[in-house]
Amino acid sequence: MARRIGKYTLEMENSPVIEEFAAVVGKKEGEGPLKNYFDKVFQDTSLGQSSWEKAESQLQLEAVEHVLRKANLDASEINYIFAGDLLNQCTSSTFGLMKLEIPFLGQYGACSTMAQTLSMASVMVDSGAAKRSIAVTSSHFCSAERQFRFPLGYGGQRAPTAQWTATGSGAIVVSGSGSGPQIKHVTIGRITDLGVKDQTNMGAAMAPAAARTMKDFLADTNTTPDDYDMILTGDLGEIGKKLLQELLLKDGIVLSDNYNDCGLMIYNKEEQDVHAGGSGCGCSASVLCSVILDKMRKKELKNILFMATGALMSLTSAQQGENIPGIAHLVHIES
Repeated sequence: MARRIGKYTLEMENSPVIEEFAAVVGKKEGEGPLKNYFDKVFQDTSLGQSSWEKAESQLQLEAVEHVLRKANLDASEINYIFAGDLLNQCTSSTFGLMKLEIPFLGQYGACSTMAQTLSMASVMVDSGAAKRSIAVTSSHFCSAERQFRFPLGYGGQRAPTAQWTATGSGAIVVSGSGSGPQIKHVTIGRITDLGVKDQTNMGAAMAPAAARTMKDFLADTNTTPDDYDMILTGDLGEIGKKLLQELLLKDGIVLSDNYNDCGLMIYNKEEQDVHAGGSGCGCSASVLCSVILDKMRKKELKNILFMATGALMSLTSAQQGENIPGIAHLVHIES
């Protein structure tokens, strides 16, 4: 069973294994620099559905069915599925995964949801309460725009600090045995609010939470950034990445060449016109569940920190003039 080390970090006693992983994405993501790593690229981002919301549900179902096929597993062999998305009441996950009839625990962490679902799945497996769990999340550019901003037909101008919500989904089978990258530690973040209200600058809203969680993890484990092959955030984008580095530098913590952000990896920022980079919980999920875990399986990466970040806002809170609190959860993975 996981034991607490320090104040905020859980150390996995039995090192749950990432048995298999899969990532499916939309057309724009499939045109980016990671195109050769995704399991499936949909050229029709409606996925043959009658609404963008149904398309996102189908996207998440495709990711889960794909990871089950890769692992040669039936849905009945999964004890729990931890799933979430950006839409109200996590409806993409609910409607998308309903037919699988896997015991379901819906999660909401905004863009931090992949780290949250992976943390929960790992703790459940490490405790022995589950033999296998699935962690999955998704986002869709069009469904997110409709809920949080403007319908696509409005044609609104995007601010330079704005990020592009990725159309993608990532799924991971976490197992109590087998080969594959192992979950070593989990640090659950604390809600952090430094007064940011700008909905077009999510990087600024989330960076303080990321700095806080990183400091908590490093203090609890008595490690430094140089102890890891890669430190990966998602999805701070260009603005948030710089802010995180500046905030940590004030405490003498240097993030250097081994640090990258999923929002800057999934697109070619200049050629694809995504302004400050990618966002959405499907962004970090599809990056982790493709190129990162592929490189870990090949031992090209051996020791990483995956820290997904989220802006804990809703359409209602934004309309009422509330601040945008941030959250960041961290998962330590070794191959």
